[in-house]
Amino acid sequence: MTKNKSNPGHKSKTKSSMRKSGKISNSAYENELARQQIELVKLQEWVKQTGHRVAIIFEGRDAAGKGGTIKRITEALNPRICQVVALPAPTEREKTQWYFQRYVPYLPAAGEIIIFDRSWYNRAGVERVMGFCTEEEYQEFMRSCPEFERMLVRAGIQLIKYWFSVSDEEQERRFQKRLTDPTKRWKLSPMDLESRKRWVDYSKAKDTMFAHTDISEAPWYVVASDVKKHARLNCINHLLSLIPYKDLTPEPIELEDRPEQRDYVRPPMDDQTFVPEIHQKV
Repeated sequence: MTKNKSNPGHKSKTKSSMRKSGKISNSAYENELARQQIELVKLQEWVKQTGHRVAIIFEGRDAAGKGGTIKRITEALNPRICQVVALPAPTEREKTQWYFQRYVPYLPAAGEIIIFDRSWYNRAGVERVMGFCTEEEYQEFMRSCPEFERMLVRAGIQLIKYWFSVSDEEQERRFQKRLTDPTKRWKLSPMDLESRKRWVDYSKAKDTMFAHTDISEAPWYVVASDVKKHARLNCINHLLSLIPYKDLTPEPIELEDRPEQRDYVRPPMDDQTFVPEIHQKV
């Protein structure tokens, strides 16, 4: 893929946009995110009109920031064009299928962007570390995964793979924060707590996975994610650079005056059931 020349890319940060801590300021982050989301809308329109097919894989350790980045990518996009796939654990029937079978129905059709919030790489990560697959199943995945992905690319699907890399110390800090945040406590599943004990095992599994599946047709891109805001902006900027979209924004629309409404009498307001107005205009 040729790099999109029409995409302005990520502009260098000025000193005023960075705090003394080295982290981007909130205002600079919001401004840059808003700019990137406008570019994502342009990308979406180009994908829709050209019939391009994009599959994006997000992998990484628990609490690495994948979900937050996916949220920022999708929040301004049309869910009919850009969809997120986050499959639950396989059913007993699915466990007997060809391993990749349960993912195939979710691959993008023409004009679609599919984001996999975890993917077939579960086998190389959590299934390997937690013992949910046999050694034979694991080795077969390592052999067949590169060929499966080459098939997707040959079929015309642009496959983009991101690995979010978070340090041991930062992951622990985020786990501890989840204990006291009632909106995030649900993220601490028994599986998360168990994986927390197996940092080295996951590191070894990731290294082996990269050695087998970091192929030229679909390479792995590593996102440093100790600073969430930086990770989001860097990932979105990189994503925009990989897809050769053009600005196909329609011409401005002028709304005509609405025609006069006739022969209509609104039913009494008392006939309708309204949501209680706990918050009202003062």
